[in-house]
Amino acid sequence: MSFKQLLQDHYETLTKSEKKIADYITTTNEKIIHSTMSEVKQETGVGDATIIRFCQKLGFSGFTDLKIEIAKEDFTNKKKQNNSTFFYSDFATNLAHTLKMTEKILDNHALDTAINLLSSAKNIHIFGMGSSGNTANDLESMFLRVGLQANASIDPHLQAQIASLLTKEDLVIGLSLSGKTKDTYSSLKIAKQNQATIIAITNYLLSPIAQLADVVLQTTVDEFLDGGSIAGKMSQLYICDLLIKGYEIKYNVDSLELREKVLRSIIDKRLE
Repeated sequence: MSFKQLLQDHYETLTKSEKKIADYITTTNEKIIHSTMSEVKQETGVGDATIIRFCQKLGFSGFTDLKIEIAKEDFTNKKKQNNSTFFYSDFATNLAHTLKMTEKILDNHALDTAINLLSSAKNIHIFGMGSSGNTANDLESMFLRVGLQANASIDPHLQAQIASLLTKEDLVIGLSLSGKTKDTYSSLKIAKQNQATIIAITNYLLSPIAQLADVVLQTTVDEFLDGGSIAGKMSQLYICDLLIKGYEIKYNVDSLELREKVLRSIIDKRLE
C-alpha cells in the first residue's frame, strides 16, 4: 500500500490537530523527508505529542520512521522510472540537470563575497563528514591549483579542536548537503563563537548550518536514502570549482606557472 493510500484510509480517524499534519504532508509531498519535527510544529501549530500520536496511528514508531517510509516509496518510484534499457542516458541527463539547476540558483553576489574571503583569510579550513568529507579533501587539493593552502578536516574531534583555536582572521568552509549534519554543525558553531568567518556549501538556506554562515553557496540535490550520490557530489564540486576559477580570474593567478610547479614535483613519481 502506498503512503498516500495509507493516509487516505486513516484520515477520518484523525483528530483535528492530526489532520493538520496529514494536510501538511500531502501539500509538501516527498519534501517532508527533509523536515524536522520543529519545522512541522511551526508550520502546523501542533505539539510534539500530536506528531508522535499521528505517526503511531499510521503504524510508525515515530516521525523518523514515517520519513524513512516516505523516502523508500519515493526512491522506489524513481528507480522504476529510470529502470529502462537506456538507463545510462537517463543517468547522464540527471547529472546534466543537476549542474543546470545548481547554476540556476547560484547567487553571484554570494560567490563574489566568498571569493574575496578566500583572499583575505589568514588560514582556510574545510569541514565535512561522510561524502561531504570526501568533497572537503577534493577542495583542499583544488585550492593548490591557485596557490592557496587549505586544511581539510573530516574527523569531528579534530574539527572541534581546530575550531576552538580559530580567530576572526580565519575562514572555515562547511560542506553539508542537508545543512543538518550534527558534527559539522557543532564544529562550525565553535568556530563562530571564536569569530571565524564561515562559508556554507549546502542545499537549504534555512538549515542550521546555513544559519551559522556569513555566506551561503547553494547546492541542489536532495539526499536521504541516496546519500553520497554522484549527483550530490557533482553539485558540491561545481560550486567548489567556481570558487577556484573565480579566485583565479579575479586575482590574476598565474595558474600555468603553478601547474608546472605541481607537475614537476610529482612527475618523477610516475612509472615510465
